[in-house]
Amino acid sequence: MLVSLKLEDKKRIAQDLRERFDKSKVIIVTDYKGLNVTSINALRRKLREADVEFKVVKNSLLIRAAEDTDVAQLNEYFKGPSAVAISYDDPVAPAKVLSEFAREFKALEIKAGVMGDQVLDLSAIKALSDLPSREVLLGLVLSTMNGVPTAFVRALNDNIGRFLNVLTAIKDEKEAA
Repeated sequence: MLVSLKLEDKKRIAQDLRERFDKSKVIIVTDYKGLNVTSINALRRKLREADVEFKVVKNSLLIRAAEDTDVAQLNEYFKGPSAVAISYDDPVAPAKVLSEFAREFKALEIKAGVMGDQVLDLSAIKALSDLPSREVLLGLVLSTMNGVPTAFVRALNDNIGRFLNVLTAIKDEKEAA
């Protein structure tokens, strides 16, 4: 039995969603038609582990919450059974989890997304999912930053070593003469 929401409840839900949209780094819209409850719960669990929220909301409430935000660009995708994955920190995490899950469960359809003011189509979301995780990228940056001083010290030592070799050669030449 479907329960109809009162107008105050709808306004509260739309306002809560709008606040979430404003704080988010990336939002991805999916169609979950054909997924059973067990599959949806498994998806929610994987997304939760990646610090991503997954909300199943009526399209009319999504449209109302998206008014005057960058998410309004996605209004055309709010058709059929819609759910939104919202990430506040890592824009790669929801794309990665949803893409992996969609490969396993063909019923999950990734429609589109928005990151900042950019609309992400399916190919952009797939490209985003191919990026390394935030931790891996931070590790790469750190190792690069760590490598620069190390290479600089090696270069300085190499020059000192060459200079000492020249001085030794001059000394040996003078001793031989």
